[in-house]
Amino acid sequence: MNTYMVGGAVRDRLLGLPVNDHDWVVVGSTPEAMLAQGFVPVGKDFPVFLHPRTHEEYALARTERKSGRGYRGFSIATSPDVTLEQDLARRDLTINAMAAPADWNGSDPVTDPYGGQADLQARVLRHVTEAFREDPVRILRLARFAARFDDFSVAPETLALMRQMVVDGEVDALVPERVWQELARGLMETRPSRMFDVLRDCGALARLLPELDRLWGVPQRADYHPEVDTGIHVMMVLDRAAQLDAALPVRWACIAHDLGKGTTPPDVLPRHIGHEERSVELARAVQQRLRVPSDCAELALVVAAEHGNIHRSPGIAPAAVVRLLERCDAFRKPERFADALLACQCDAQGRLGLGDKPYPQRAQLLRLLAIAQGVSTKDVAERAARTGRKGAEIGAMVHEARCQAVAQIMATDAVNGQP
Repeated sequence: MNTYMVGGAVRDRLLGLPVNDHDWVVVGSTPEAMLAQGFVPVGKDFPVFLHPRTHEEYALARTERKSGRGYRGFSIATSPDVTLEQDLARRDLTINAMAAPADWNGSDPVTDPYGGQADLQARVLRHVTEAFREDPVRILRLARFAARFDDFSVAPETLALMRQMVVDGEVDALVPERVWQELARGLMETRPSRMFDVLRDCGALARLLPELDRLWGVPQRADYHPEVDTGIHVMMVLDRAAQLDAALPVRWACIAHDLGKGTTPPDVLPRHIGHEERSVELARAVQQRLRVPSDCAELALVVAAEHGNIHRSPGIAPAAVVRLLERCDAFRKPERFADALLACQCDAQGRLGLGDKPYPQRAQLLRLLAIAQGVSTKDVAERAARTGRKGAEIGAMVHEARCQAVAQIMATDAVNGQP
């Protein structure tokens, strides 16, 4: 029985990156032997155990054989005769197919039968064997790694293999939950646009997110969008969100906010009149299909519907400001509104040459929201009761009181020369 550190822990240590998680593979053992040493079984599809003290996962060395379509169609085989090299052969990329002794200090030689160290030095993402084609999730994983290691290229033969997998319909067998899981992880990487670049290059994006894929080649007005191409713009918005360390819901909203521009009639281009409403409908359909979590889905709909109005908010009337806040449900969900404003800032700055342009709308609307929140609904309700008003009339009085509060502070700002 021999235990090895494998996968990302070896890769990241060789790259000089911090190692947060360890993957362990055990060669020459059986489930019975693991149980006898106090390991706790947790694997459903193949033998995985938790260490009795560290609670890290230890997997028995195994081989895999394709037995059906999609990423679930595999037959798993484990035995004490499975070698370390055989276990590494089933892994996705050469840079993830290296192993080191359990007590590795980072300087001793590693087991590297498939050239992972050479590909690390060359900054290349390359599949280990032809078995890569058997699991379509590996396309998503590779794209995610491209977003994490954004200076790595995809080996030409690996890209060709991925394209053939798309043609063969393997991507169509992916279940929505797994697609979202990998997309969500990729969105949180250093340069998430690289994930979508890779998915576009192999044709997978057109199968998984056709609403997004169709944005490339769609022109916008150059006076607002110097980059012109809508697909390029959305990727710049997403990368700006990553630069600002935005949370996942914000990054997803950046992806969804302009989907409607892909359905703009050609005869009105490069204008996109009414694209907000179309973006909302497309985002809703995508989110239902991929089963996007509610926090991401709800924010995306708000940003898709209101990003244009938020951009144009400086100088609008106080009543219009309050109506905007109400449509965004900012009074009940101020944290979500703050996220929407951050997504709008990314939209405004995700344009060629405008990455550092100030976005005063964010601070201004947060300030006006705080002013409007200062209106006591309890006081308004008591005043309404004294005059015999109730129901919708009370709501109208609260709205009017908020408008007056916002109008007062905006008038003061105007006198003081503030925006």
